[in-house]
Amino acid sequence: MATGLFSVLRLVPWGEVIRNAPKVADGAKGLWDKVSGRQPVPPPPADDKVHDQLQAEAHAIARLRAELQATETAVSELQAQMLAATELINDLADQNAQLVQGLETLRRRLAWLAGVVIALGAAAAVLLWLRA
Repeated sequence: MATGLFSVLRLVPWGEVIRNAPKVADGAKGLWDKVSGRQPVPPPPADDKVHDQLQAEAHAIARLRAELQATETAVSELQAQMLAATELINDLADQNAQLVQGLETLRRRLAWLAGVVIALGAAAAVLLWLRA
């Protein structure tokens, strides 16, 4: 099996493989950048330094404006979520008050029913005592 592998390796044109290695590496890097979602960094233009500085400052200002807009959007979304959460808390507090009121009504009814049962029990005991 090893001799078969060596015979195959002898048939490979190694000179062409070595010459094309940089192209293959660049192609692999480009493929990796596409797959990983990264954009390749373009080389800076060969203009003078002042133009490059102005372009860099304009880019920085545009980036800051975009970040400011994103922050304003996030703040607006958070305010909307806070308002929704506040409404939910108010609704839950109202429901809790209704539950407490319902429990108080049930407690009063239970106390009234306990009094009726005690009175009926006493009446039954008196009737049993009178019949005996």
